[in-house]
Amino acid sequence: MQTRLDETDYNDLVVTRGVIIPDRMRISRYEKIPELGPRILFFSGGSALNGVARKLKDYTHNSIHLVTPFDSGGSSAVIREFFDMPAVGDLRSRMMALADETVLGNPEILRLFNYRFDKTTDNQILRSRLEAMVAGEDELTKDILNPMRSLICNHLGYFLKVMPGAFNLRGASIGNLILVGGYVNQHRELDPIIFLFSELVKVQGIVRSITEDNYHLAAELEDGTQIIGQHLLTGKEQPPVTSPIKKLRLSTDLDSLNRVTTTLKKRNRKLIASAELICYPPGSFYSSLVANLLPYGVAECIANNACPKVYIPNRGRDPEQVGMSINDQVDTLLQRLQGQFEQPVAVTRLLNFILYDSRKLRGSECLDIKRFSEMGIQIIDTPLMSEERPDYYDDLSLVKAIISLT
Repeated sequence: MQTRLDETDYNDLVVTRGVIIPDRMRISRYEKIPELGPRILFFSGGSALNGVARKLKDYTHNSIHLVTPFDSGGSSAVIREFFDMPAVGDLRSRMMALADETVLGNPEILRLFNYRFDKTTDNQILRSRLEAMVAGEDELTKDILNPMRSLICNHLGYFLKVMPGAFNLRGASIGNLILVGGYVNQHRELDPIIFLFSELVKVQGIVRSITEDNYHLAAELEDGTQIIGQHLLTGKEQPPVTSPIKKLRLSTDLDSLNRVTTTLKKRNRKLIASAELICYPPGSFYSSLVANLLPYGVAECIANNACPKVYIPNRGRDPEQVGMSINDQVDTLLQRLQGQFEQPVAVTRLLNFILYDSRKLRGSECLDIKRFSEMGIQIIDTPLMSEERPDYYDDLSLVKAIISLT
């Protein structure tokens, strides 16, 4: 497919170039030297983008992933309850997806960080094994060469030292425990331990938390219901919501709504400013995408970066999008971004492209191409779907399409 790419500097100068999707020449160039690949920034969370991340590192080692720390379900809920900290599970998951899996990487470290304790083993037995890991005597740690082994065992030891007696290790991710230990050791700051973790597994990209604040997602539904906690929105651990989400906020507490705001830190502002393409990817619409846009300053940084911005709508069923059409998704995204400005900014400063595949879509799911085109948004309709799973994108096809826009 051939389209036009408009690159605007917001000083009345518009540079237009032709784009072919997939752009085989551009793809081939990046595949040969991914170290010099483009800085594509993703606002995401959860595991939905991990397949794309694994394919993406074949074409660029410079992608940027801003991830939400608001997960309040599963093992993350246990860690957050005991240690009063933001969630680290999605950060670990994305770093693992971007880790160097070639012979030049650190397979022993990758194996340890990906390991989970059995869910049925006695907790005391698991504690004994954790102690062996800290001592460097467990099979998963003894093969790791020093000084990396000492660093890892040291942070795991900090976790063991502060671990409450009632903490349940069943099903725990060792990578998460190392991150928790490092967080406690680094004066309750995430960035230093994320940096170390990334270096140890040779993450081929940049992964950062959108905020380090220990907050929770709070949603107001159209029927007036108030929900606090990301785990109540996703439809995984609890029944899915039955009324559309009207507003999404942050709360300091999980038990009762205590509204709070947060501001984007300077280091994340710089990351957004450095992006060559900003991508609003598929995934849980509210708890992954919109949640990343809540900190004040995010919309401003997006608008101030003249690079192209692309939205890739969900395919299949997202429990958080009850009652929403594909057009509603775009409108909601723009409303959330515009809501941070005193006066509306040009739509094209926030969104330039919608990348989707109209094949096998029902008529009610089709984009209002005329309306969005009048807003200055270009629609790119190209084959992206998986043959095996028709409700899901093919990761490689999606990566090649995104790469072609850089």
